[in-house]
Amino acid sequence: MTDQRRPGKYPDELRERAVRMVLEAERHTGSQWEAICSVADKLGPTPETVRKWVRRVEIDEGQRPGLTSDERERLKALERENRELRRANEILKSASAFFAAGARRPSTMIAYIDAHRDRFGVEPICRTLQFAPSTYWSAKRRPRSARSLRDDELRIEIVRVHRENFGVYGAPKIWAQLNREGHRVARCTVERLMRDLGLRGAVRGKPRRTTIVDDAAERPQDLVDRQFAATAPNRLWVADLTYVRTWSGFVYVAFITDVFSRRIVGWQASRSLKTDLALHALEQAIWDRNRAGGDLDGLVHHSDRGVQYLSVRYTERLADNGVVNSVGSRGDSYDNALAESINGLYKTELVRNKGPWRGLDDLELATLEWVDWFNHRRLFHELGRIPPAEFEDLHYRQQLSGREAETHTNTPA
Repeated sequence: MTDQRRPGKYPDELRERAVRMVLEAERHTGSQWEAICSVADKLGPTPETVRKWVRRVEIDEGQRPGLTSDERERLKALERENRELRRANEILKSASAFFAAGARRPSTMIAYIDAHRDRFGVEPICRTLQFAPSTYWSAKRRPRSARSLRDDELRIEIVRVHRENFGVYGAPKIWAQLNREGHRVARCTVERLMRDLGLRGAVRGKPRRTTIVDDAAERPQDLVDRQFAATAPNRLWVADLTYVRTWSGFVYVAFITDVFSRRIVGWQASRSLKTDLALHALEQAIWDRNRAGGDLDGLVHHSDRGVQYLSVRYTERLADNGVVNSVGSRGDSYDNALAESINGLYKTELVRNKGPWRGLDDLELATLEWVDWFNHRRLFHELGRIPPAEFEDLHYRQQLSGREAETHTNTPA
């Protein structure tokens, strides 16, 4: 099912990705227009839209005349400066009335900030009235506990021991070394502080870790319970991350797959495992399904317990679109089996088959080609040996014919 309505504003990440892949593809094809048409056909925007994005980059780089993005940013900066000046005037007006009855003592300043912080913010008030923000926060902050002070001292020692030993010591050896040096500390304390510092020992013979669990984060329930089946598109999505070794370092790739058709609805490649990796894949999936007229209300999004999928920005984006979050149970190696199966196909069919890879640019372009083939031409035995896109189209045609037959049956003779 397709929808010819004009899509909304394209995500900035989609624009940057399209331009980057056009420039990469142009080196292979020798024709910029051919590269533009190829990338536009696979990402969704029209070739003319992609051409305008490329022209904007060329203007910014001085290859074409025109108003550059930097000049536009300078105009925005001037407008922002005017807004800040207006805000400063409002602060001075309200402060003059507030301090009219008495001297500007620190306690009075703190009371004024408390009364107006929601309107202006602490930093703008302190900057305008020339009052140190640290003085305000120190007054508001409670005395630190003995444990907190002790943790600060131990963090310094833990970092030192870890650095002095080539960064290979884990918690057991750092704990032993600290005690040898006379720092009496519990092993569980060392483990806790190493987690806070992001330090870990060297690990031999294990794959690179892409799922980082935050034990302190609140987690949704596992609504899937290994039942990877759906009755229609946009009923159940599964998401996961994988990694690829390249000559320039690791590249991480996030996929979101519709369980009904096995169609990859969103993906993103990045050199970082930060939340933006998973979030950009989600943004593409939402944009792609909305563009096709899909209804995401009540959709279940299932993932592992990685912090990328439990972050505030990610869960808020799901909630904004009426999507229900589901997270696999702990210690269950099959809690996200379908998503891991997609990762395995990606590694087998593209990464190991077509590698080695120079870096993010050529891998990203190849992944674009693979996802397009995967969705539109790869045959799936589970789907009756047809591609995912064709399987979805067949579903929508059957729905339409069923409604027409029902209407015909209910029509009086």
